Amino acid sequence: MEKDNEPSEKTKNEWENDPDNWVLGMFYYNPKDKRLYFPKKIKELGWHTNYAHPDSVIILLLLLSVILIFVIIYIRK
Repeated sequence: MEKDNEPSEKTKNEWENDPDNWVLGMFYYNPKDKRLYFPKKIKELGWHTNYAHPDSVIILLLLLSVILIFVIIYIRK
């Protein structure tokens, strides 16, 4: 790894193209990769999340909680 935990371009490409790092072909899970988010192959289409990163679980739970709260509020009306 290079400075600031940023992997080299070669390492990034190897990780992102390795099918073992993709769960069901769409969820990126690589404990060696310290990045939480990284750009998709076509950068204009957004970002991927590394679900092996500890913060990704917290962010996912917060997002699901907000959605659940809105659903509960909507149902009560």
